[in-house]
Formats: sequence, structure tokens, C-alpha cells
Amino acid sequence: MPPLRRYLVCEPRFFEVRYAINPWMRPDDPEPVDTERACRQWEALVRAYRDHGHTVETVDPVPGLPDMVFAANAALVLDGKVFGSRFRAPQRRPESDAYQTWFKAAGFDVHLPQDPTTVVEGEGDLVPVGGMVLAGSGFRTTPDAHHEVQEFFGVPVVSLRLTDPYLYHLDTALFALDEENVAYYPGAFSPGSREVLRRLFPDAILATREDALSFGLNAVSDGRHVFVDPGATGLVDQLSRRGFVPVPVETSELRKSGGGIKCCTLEIRS
Repeated sequence: MPPLRRYLVCEPRFFEVRYAINPWMRPDDPEPVDTERACRQWEALVRAYRDHGHTVETVDPVPGLPDMVFAANAALVLDGKVFGSRFRAPQRRPESDAYQTWFKAAGFDVHLPQDPTTVVEGEGDLVPVGGMVLAGSGFRTTPDAHHEVQEFFGVPVVSLRLTDPYLYHLDTALFALDEENVAYYPGAFSPGSREVLRRLFPDAILATREDALSFGLNAVSDGRHVFVDPGATGLVDQLSRRGFVPVPVETSELRKSGGGIKCCTLEIRS
């Protein structure tokens, strides 16, 4: 049986595309966000987690913070320690305060980057796997944050450079399958980073760009069940062949802001 997980999420009650900070966001799109549909899709994700035995906790959304639904960007939590975020985009920076308030009320201390110029966007660019943290840079999180994360948690941090602007966070290009392996799209990374991943994970699942652009790699795995976008058909087939159980969850409305299943999900590792 896979270990049960504890997830933190935030209802997309105020979700909309009000600004553009990645190539997915189009404030003038003739088909604007359907907030009610986004809420239904989010509720289906929460229900899927709970149906599989996982604990889901919620932070209250704040009016005027439409991207607060993307809880994964708020922090990295390992061994009960919280490394909070400092967002690159000024529109998202107030989200940090809201999540810090939740963590402190829940009994956690929150560490923030010491240098005010450091950018770090939580699990968006920090993926724990195999006793290390894979850390993305290139579009959001700055490399100096990688060093601070290593010092704070005392675990090895492996820096990876992202190169595809549509896959601007590490969690859009890679996810941990279990404690030993990952799935990723090689074309999202610089040549050196691809070689690092090849050496670290020779048995990884390799996804196509089509699956990545369907936000198939913005998935959540509990080690057996993989909560994944159903549009990533090639990836879903590979997961099944490897013995994982795909759990399809549609997040098409959230994709209009460049987010998906993992973006909505912050794991609390106590």
C-alpha cells in the first residue's frame, strides 16, 4: 500500500486571468476563465485525493489573488520544516503572507530566503525524490535559492536548468513517481541537465512535449496512484505499463493560467 499523504490546497474561488506572467496566460482571451467550472474541477481533484485515503487541508483564498489556487508554489515542506516562497512576479508576492499565516497557525515555523533578491517558488521548482531535492531554475527560482535550500534542509540539491518557456516551472516538466524514480520531458532541460537526469534516473519514464503541454507531468503520485491529466494519453499508457494506476483528473480551466494538478497541491511532509 502506498503511504498516505497530507496535502494543502486552496479553492479557486477568485480564480481568473488578470495578468500575463507566463505564455499560457491571456487576459484578453475571447474564452475567459469559467470560475465555476474551475471550482468543480478543483473539487473533483480534492475528492480524488480523499477517495484514495489522503488527508486534504485547505487554506482560505484571498480576494485579489487569483493564482493562490496554485498552492504548490507557496513552500517546500520537508521533515516538518517549511521553506517559504518569494515570488518573481509582484502580483503573486502577497500570496506568501497568506500561506505563512496558515503554516504558523498550524504550528509550523516558516523560513524565508535571507537575500531579498532571491526568488524561490516552492514545489513549483523544488521536487524531493530519493533523499535529494531536484531544483529548477531558468524562469522563476534563482540558483542562489538552491544553495539556501540545501543548507536549510541538509539534503543534497541538484540544480536543473529549464529552457522551454511553456514549461517554466520544474513541476511542469518532471514529477516524482516514487522515492526512487521520476517521469520527465527531456526537451524541457538544458543539455547538461538532461545528462544529469539520465545518470540519476536511468529508468525514468520519458514523456513527449505533447504530454508535457497537456500538463501530464504536472502530476501527483503517491507511489502507486498517479493523479494525472487525461489529455496526456502517451504518458498515461506508460504509467499503466510500469504498474502505476493513473487517476485522471481534468484541470483544463486552471491550465488557462498555466497550472494543473500538481500546481494545486502542496505536500506537507512531517
